Amino acid sequence: MSGETLDTMEILDILQVLPHRYPFLLVDRIIEVNGDESGIGIKNVTINEPQFMGHFPNRPVMPGVLVIEGMAQTAGAMCIHSLGPSAKPNLVYFLTIDKAKFRKPAMPGDTIEYHVKKIARRKNMWWFRAEAKVGGKLIAEAELGAMLTEAGS
Repeated sequence: MSGETLDTMEILDILQVLPHRYPFLLVDRIIEVNGDESGIGIKNVTINEPQFMGHFPNRPVMPGVLVIEGMAQTAGAMCIHSLGPSAKPNLVYFLTIDKAKFRKPAMPGDTIEYHVKKIARRKNMWWFRAEAKVGGKLIAEAELGAMLTEAGS
């Protein structure tokens, strides 16, 4: 790594760049942030989250769509963070979800790691390859596309 320093985004940093709030904020921390190139989002799955009341009451499973959203929030926070503190407030919108695969469920008590790596960037659009892991094992993967726009646009 040649002495490169990687950023970390704590929850207060994430709240500054993403508009999402409970119960839809699905990343608690982002570690090893390398600009908009790569990073690892952390989500601590707890039984008191509202989706577990109905998904499923006798076997709580994190909905796959929320795992994908956590991947996207990790990537979006990294994109906005990489623009620096002088950038105008931005919103991140999904463009694409491709090649999504779900391999194992995440459950309360799990810590999900969202590993995201940039595939490409054109102007205000980014594409990422993302993997969700629990205990080092792959549970889901997808390619995600997102677009940044100025807040209020």
